[in-house]
Amino acid sequence: MIDTQFRHGKKRFYDMVKFPRGFAKSGDFTLIENEILMTYGETMLALETGEISPANSDEKHFIKVLKHPAKAKTKLEHIWLKYVNLARGRRAFHTLNSRTKFHISSQEFDHAVNDDEVIEVA
Repeated sequence: MIDTQFRHGKKRFYDMVKFPRGFAKSGDFTLIENEILMTYGETMLALETGEISPANSDEKHFIKVLKHPAKAKTKLEHIWLKYVNLARGRRAFHTLNSRTKFHISSQEFDHAVNDDEVIEVA
């Protein structure tokens, strides 16, 4: 699947809070990214939180990447940074309504109501 010295997690990694239906079904991760997260995610999280210390050069580089994301070079590192960004970052929200908010003063409103004018908003 992936050529790395990274240790496999003792169990499959899931994030039931941010991705309750799974990584692949969220639409944010491919099936390969899903498998990598589930296989190595527990180890990557433990390295990030300091629960375990790095045991080889790949894991040491991963620790450096956590401090300096621009140094990411392996697929595993890129996928973890993507996960962290989606799980802990703010999600963009786009509406289908293109109207902008507008403000009408009470004086303008009284004028429009008294003169039977129709106010149209584009």
